[in-house]
Amino acid sequence: MNTQYLDLMEKTLSAYTDEHIIRFLSEVKANGFKDHGFPRLTANIGILIANHRRRDLSAIFLEMMEICCKTIPNVKACNDFSIRELVSCIFELEKSDAVASEDIMRWKGYLATIEPKTCYTRFAEKPTDAVRNWALFTGVSEYFRQKMGLCESTEFIDIQIASQLQWIDENGMYMDNADTDVYQPIVYDIVARSLFTLLLHAGYRGKYYTDIDELLRKSALKSLYMQSVLGETPFGGRSNQFLHNEAWLATIFEYEATRYKKEGNDTLAGKFKAGALRALSVAKLWLSKNPISHIKNRFSLATKYGCETYGHFEKYMITTASLFYVASLFCDDTIQPIENKEEPIVWSTSQYFHKTFVKTDEYSLEFDTNADPHYDGSGLGRIHKKGAPSTLCLSMPFTKAPYYYCGKVSDTKEIVFLPTGRQVNVSSFSICPAVKNEKGEWLYGADSKTKYTLIENTVEKDKAKVAFQCILEEGAKVTFSAIVSNERVCVEVETEKDKEVGIALPVFDFDGETHTKICYKADKVQVEYGGWNCEYSSKRICDLEEYFANRNGIYKGYIATGKGRVSVEIKIYPLKKEI
Repeated sequence: MNTQYLDLMEKTLSAYTDEHIIRFLSEVKANGFKDHGFPRLTANIGILIANHRRRDLSAIFLEMMEICCKTIPNVKACNDFSIRELVSCIFELEKSDAVASEDIMRWKGYLATIEPKTCYTRFAEKPTDAVRNWALFTGVSEYFRQKMGLCESTEFIDIQIASQLQWIDENGMYMDNADTDVYQPIVYDIVARSLFTLLLHAGYRGKYYTDIDELLRKSALKSLYMQSVLGETPFGGRSNQFLHNEAWLATIFEYEATRYKKEGNDTLAGKFKAGALRALSVAKLWLSKNPISHIKNRFSLATKYGCETYGHFEKYMITTASLFYVASLFCDDTIQPIENKEEPIVWSTSQYFHKTFVKTDEYSLEFDTNADPHYDGSGLGRIHKKGAPSTLCLSMPFTKAPYYYCGKVSDTKEIVFLPTGRQVNVSSFSICPAVKNEKGEWLYGADSKTKYTLIENTVEKDKAKVAFQCILEEGAKVTFSAIVSNERVCVEVETEKDKEVGIALPVFDFDGETHTKICYKADKVQVEYGGWNCEYSSKRICDLEEYFANRNGIYKGYIATGKGRVSVEIKIYPLKKEI
């Protein structure tokens, strides 16, 4: 196995203290499985032990593995996710001297008794069933069980795959929200395509092999377009901003790098290898924090800040390690990363994902033109600068009533933590156009009622420009544009000459541990954080005296205003070090 990925797996596991693991085991022994967090933790401990790491956990691992393999055939507990992980663990253990052969044979015997339709929680009965990605996890788990010689489930596996292939858009991206044409979560596209790579790598050559191979080839380059200059996956929808996001992305890029090397295309192989390393740099950065968290903020884990009800530490922290293992299976260290200076790119997804990406070599922007109001706001929701902290300007937008645990700033400036689905922000918010109505209230283009239409898409040698026609609530029409170069981002809103318009500006204030330094003047706002400065310049900037919360932390609301037209220049640069 690749040493770098093993190191990252071990670092991820270090987030679980020995006391935590013992407590987790005790809870499972007393109350049974709640989800796949415990089997996933067990499998990753076993994989590390098989590779001569964390042998200090050998005794407790044997007890954990026995419980998992013996219990899973008889209890529905999200086994769809767990069985592939446990089989992978056994594959690794069979190559090592870490566990007695009789233990391995006994565990395989337990897993051989599984009856798919009584063991798995969600699966397709027929190819046309509208089952979300659980069916794909189920199909992959059953394929791994078959690969180990524990069953013959070809027909069942192919039905699961077929049920998922009906949800692929024209770009080869997977649409997990099978009951709607919009609000497709971006992470679930990446998850599904990563699972497809795992199927093919593991040897699947069934009736849908060609379909899977084609969608992977078609979508992979699009993923490079969508990856930010910092290496992050796009924002959008549920399960976003967790560390496992980039681990999933790394699996796709490692797979594609290997594919193109085999085909003799060293240039594309190098580009995908570079993309994988960028994704890993994100994970490494967050894993270097103390204490380690599974989500990109610094709030106490006890607050569950930024997490959905299902996105708790026990399950999602170890998920990162699981994907490092998968990426290690694909990794070819002989491939040299190619980090050429990138020419400007503008690319839009299908209407189902409703995103437009703008990238230069230094900056990347992400627009959401029809954001899921449970998770995001429409407008410009991300500006990343190469090398700078991802949250310094903005990594994701804000929604009024997020479906994840979050907080609002009280009158006493304390953060009040609220459960999912509760109003946190006074409105949805992003870097977006705003118009004052007859009551003197600001209407924001982050609201779900705003209609965005892309009307300009221009790429030149050293810059790119996009423009949208926006129809805000109450029918107000504006043009919202952005020009991106390697030096700056310029955002502009234009409408009727006598109409007061604005550009909303969320300014980073608090990551859960550290407050930024905000300097506000009438024509400029500067925010210092992590050795970098983000500067917003305009003719007139007003303090909204409101705070907005997203998964990453708390932002202070400002707005640049003007009559008929307003523009803001945004520059991100490192602070000068004192000599």
